[in-house]
Amino acid sequence: MIAFDEAFNIAAPYYNLAMVVVVIFLFIRMFRQKPFTQEINLKPWYFLFAALVVFILEEVATVLRTAQLITLDVYVNGFFELIIVSFIIYSLLLQQEHLTAKSAGSIRNKR
Repeated sequence: MIAFDEAFNIAAPYYNLAMVVVVIFLFIRMFRQKPFTQEINLKPWYFLFAALVVFILEEVATVLRTAQLITLDVYVNGFFELIIVSFIIYSLLLQQEHLTAKSAGSIRNKR
């Protein structure tokens, strides 16, 4: 009999991939809509989408490794996670830069 934690470790990548399908659908809807103002900054969202794509690659590799269809060392997941975190940090920095420039512009307009 398989313990609960072992069963969860086997099934979790499949659940993650199923939830990612919903997130990809939402990203596609967001990218297709025309912005109602020019102040919307989508560039950070593109980097978050890239992080999601890397996450999908990581999960597919995990599923294939669990099914013993490929042989990858476990430390390869660390590289995927490093790339994901880098994309997320960069998108946050882009958003901060956009908001700083926007607030500086609004302060100039008030004077």
